[in-house]
Amino acid sequence: MTQKIGIQGVAGSFHHQVVMEYFGESSPISPYDSFPSLVQGLLAGAVDVAVMAIENSIAGSIIPNYALIDHNNLVVTGEHYLNINHQLLALSGETLETIQEVRSHPMALLQCANFFQQHPHIRLVEADDTAAVAQRIAENQWKGLAAIASAAAAKRYDLATLAPSIQTIENNITRFVIVEREVPELNATVNKAALMFTLDHQRGSLATILNVMSDCQLNLTKIQSLPVIEIPGKYAFFVDVTFDALAHYTKAKSILTIMAQHFKVLGEYTKKK
Repeated sequence: MTQKIGIQGVAGSFHHQVVMEYFGESSPISPYDSFPSLVQGLLAGAVDVAVMAIENSIAGSIIPNYALIDHNNLVVTGEHYLNINHQLLALSGETLETIQEVRSHPMALLQCANFFQQHPHIRLVEADDTAAVAQRIAENQWKGLAAIASAAAAKRYDLATLAPSIQTIENNITRFVIVEREVPELNATVNKAALMFTLDHQRGSLATILNVMSDCQLNLTKIQSLPVIEIPGKYAFFVDVTFDALAHYTKAKSILTIMAQHFKVLGEYTKKK
């Protein structure tokens, strides 16, 4: 049975590109306007899998998506890294001088901030999705308006590229996670885990937890703190760890379950080489 895959955005978006690279080029997609609506679609069973951006090498972590995964008890079952190459797209015949406004997703605008500092006459407006703006420009034949989107979006919606690769740094990597409702069976190939925990407010409590991970031969690849809304001044820690032996991870997990005030596994999966 073909999986139903949900993405934030439309065909030609970077999320769509991840689907094609991770699941296969012919994989069907179900587009959603926002990450919260995507998650609701996954919880309702409208889609089997969701693809969500989680962090970017320029803009950093996408904090709300961590909260969406945690609060809705979703499971991370995979990940994919994509080199994000932003193009400035508009109708044929437009130039940088004729463009008065650029609309795009806030993360895309942030990733291209240096480029637009060189073009102060252009007004920047936040929108729901990169490719969706490109689609609307093409459908409505909007003049004086440009989108930040992928080369695939330019081809799909027949738009001209006014400026290629406008992201602040060339190696602009976004990490996407594959999210599902059900916890898959743990198998011997698992070598990465996403964990969340809260700690007692005591000096050295975080350092102690990190030492446990090190002693159990876990490699910490990511740590992100997020305020616990219900308890002002308290933070939850989201961490990603990799390991060479499942036994080392299993040992660490049993210790962390005891030591942490609250401990939760967000996902256990096989990291692709």
